[in-house]
Amino acid sequence: MTAMTNATIVGFSGNLARPSKTRGFVEHFVNEIAGYHGLAAATFDLDDVGPTLGAARWTRDLDDTGRKVLDAVVGAEVLVVGSPTYKGSYTGLFKHFFDLIDPSALRGKPVLLTATGGGERHALMVEHQLRPLFAFFEALVLPTAVYARDKDFRDGVLASEAIRKRGEQSIEEAGLALASRRHAAAEDFAPSPTTIADRPLLARVDPSPLV
Repeated sequence: MTAMTNATIVGFSGNLARPSKTRGFVEHFVNEIAGYHGLAAATFDLDDVGPTLGAARWTRDLDDTGRKVLDAVVGAEVLVVGSPTYKGSYTGLFKHFFDLIDPSALRGKPVLLTATGGGERHALMVEHQLRPLFAFFEALVLPTAVYARDKDFRDGVLASEAIRKRGEQSIEEAGLALASRRHAAAEDFAPSPTTIADRPLLARVDPSPLV
């Protein structure tokens, strides 16, 4: 598990075993975004959540380790998610983890979608499975999702130049979304140019006549 202290770019991978191409794939994007913007990063997978996940019906059913991972995911400024593809979809425990998250907790959060699979037949999983899931959460799902096949990796590391190029587009989108989100947050907390206490006394009086 990568350190989670003050992590602002967080990855979550639905891999069921280690070592994992999918986790490495997710971590690649997390580190690229965080490195470019000088931000803290953390990547987690199902193993990091721990053994209480499978039987958990509520967040409170997770142990301390699992809750910390969930809190890191919810608190991320940008979230990168990924899963290996089985039978055309993400892993069951990946879905179960997100079932424990409040439906409003990811609203407006930039989310970069990734997935891995054996071949081309699973390539639309990111569009038909992952995108609707995070649309339900009203997350800001980035336009460019990235899918990689087994042959796109060499010794567990992404080797395809075409996939890297597509990934660069999604990384750029993540940076733009992050900047926009931070700008909006700064505007929300910016003091008003003038408050009512700053105005002349007469300007505070309703000039409309009494009736």
